[in-house]
Amino acid sequence: MNPVTPDAPAPDPVAAYLAAVPDARRPALTRLRELCRTELTGFDEVIAYGMPVYVRPGGSEGEVAWANQKQYVSVYLLRTDVRDAFAERLAGHDMGKSCLRFRHPDRIDFDLLRDLLRATAATPGDVC
Repeated sequence: MNPVTPDAPAPDPVAAYLAAVPDARRPALTRLRELCRTELTGFDEVIAYGMPVYVRPGGSEGEVAWANQKQYVSVYLLRTDVRDAFAERLAGHDMGKSCLRFRHPDRIDFDLLRDLLRATAATPGDVC
């Protein structure tokens, strides 16, 4: 039996999520997580709906999420105002209503994602 020590750090569910993804995608997803944590300063990082989600402090809904899917890496942009502001740059990408899909991890547009995350962090807005 292993005793629980009060000083033991809480498990990191997003690290566990990353540990479970295929090796070929882990570096890109790790970079995506680092980008989210850098640009979404102060947001809470949680697991919801089986994926990492970023929630504004005091908020109840996630504004950004990402996931490893069978055929692609998805980034969920849940703010309509941000999506609308970036419509021109998003036009050349595989984009659903709120899901930006990258079929190849080596083709993830991290510059675009950084700009989307910065715009999300800059002001609060309605989540779809």
